Amino acid sequence: MKILNSYFLFVFAAVAMLASCGDSENECDNSCPTGQIQTLTCNCVEDPSTIVPHPCPTLTCPAGQVVGVTGGTCACVEPATDICGGMTCAEGEVLDAANCECITIPTTVGSVVVDENITGDVRWTADNIYTLAGRIAVEDGAKLTIDPGTVIKGATGTGTLASALVVAQGGQIMAMGTADAPIIMTSILDDILPGQAAGSNLDEEENGLWGGLLVLGRAPISVDGDALTAQIEGIPADDVTGLYGGTNVDDNSGVIQYVSVRHGGAVIGADNEINGITLGGVGAGTIIENIEVVGNKDDGIEWFGGTVDVKNALVWAADDDALDIDQAYAGTIDNAVVIAFAGTDHGLEIDGPEGSLTGAFTLQNVTVKGFDDELANYRDGASGLTQNTYFFGFQTIADGEGDLSFDDATTLSTATFANLEVTLPADATDITEVLKNGTDAFGTVVAEGANTVGADTSVFGWTYAAVAGALNF
Repeated sequence: MKILNSYFLFVFAAVAMLASCGDSENECDNSCPTGQIQTLTCNCVEDPSTIVPHPCPTLTCPAGQVVGVTGGTCACVEPATDICGGMTCAEGEVLDAANCECITIPTTVGSVVVDENITGDVRWTADNIYTLAGRIAVEDGAKLTIDPGTVIKGATGTGTLASALVVAQGGQIMAMGTADAPIIMTSILDDILPGQAAGSNLDEEENGLWGGLLVLGRAPISVDGDALTAQIEGIPADDVTGLYGGTNVDDNSGVIQYVSVRHGGAVIGADNEINGITLGGVGAGTIIENIEVVGNKDDGIEWFGGTVDVKNALVWAADDDALDIDQAYAGTIDNAVVIAFAGTDHGLEIDGPEGSLTGAFTLQNVTVKGFDDELANYRDGASGLTQNTYFFGFQTIADGEGDLSFDDATTLSTATFANLEVTLPADATDITEVLKNGTDAFGTVVAEGANTVGADTSVFGWTYAAVAGALNF
């Protein structure tokens, strides 16, 4: 790890790469004003390399409150969680929930470039912005602790140069943000600073600017040939930190709480991008709750087998599938929100086992706001229960969009449903046009907003989606 005073070296590399991002018909002209650089879509944005003051340097708060920034306004707010026995902090401090200690809110922001794997116990703090110079792995036996409010930015790159944070088998991540100080993982092109809920120069449709977060454990997976382990998509076959799967149902990869992953999904090959959050063989000993993925080039969150439970998950503007289950995932996903946009393929894509190992998931208390996409696609013998789920906002049933579909007869007997509610697309007149193959027996048509099932959206007030108004439905 090298500590630098600025992002100069990596911004220079990013600019060079962005200069060649166009094609013969739409070439970036590199004509941005001084102090700005170009995104992959050739837009001029503020250069994020400048070291700037904390956005609330003069605000101090009474004991028991912390500084919060919402919509650019600084305010003192009550901590939203109590996981350290009611511990409160003095003025100008915030609770570090990972270590149950009070840390000082930074008045200036430094810069740390991370260019090598993590092999011991390492702590990232909110007084620095951390830039991932490439694919960085928390190796077997290592632990990465990330303080509340820390901002991590991935350098621009594609293929083997794509930046990503990988928690390898046997490694642990202790990313315990809070509602008032979430941990944010984003692109180097995002001008967000510690203490801010969102930057000012990128929106939810800017994606593929870096890789994403991959967590790989030793819990069971179901793959062709019944191998115990496999290599996760997005990591080259010769990199051992890409292995996942095993026999430890209760494997523990750490804690991920109040983490927002934005603008990811870098292209690593033809029709192959990195998911916003990838969970490969992650065990039930891992705690994952209050997570968000915004603007990802591939899937929002994808489970490859494993047994980990996930609570309070939000995906906005995934460019493929929002929530994707594969390889006999056997955990519970509870309280999830999907907000589709023009590029979304399926709100839910649910796959079954690839080998002989089977496992049943539970997907419950879900709200899916569609666009011109498909409610859900169940296939490959997907086995599990989907219940208390509300679908709305889908525009059409033309060309097979706006419905819940099955790709094989086996899935009709292995996937089960209860308490589904649907607001019909404008061109649908009957629930059987939307919920297919008898699933209408578990469904009810409701007017938009009149649902009695679905997610509790009030727990997502800390997210980028909430700040941007995407949850106002």
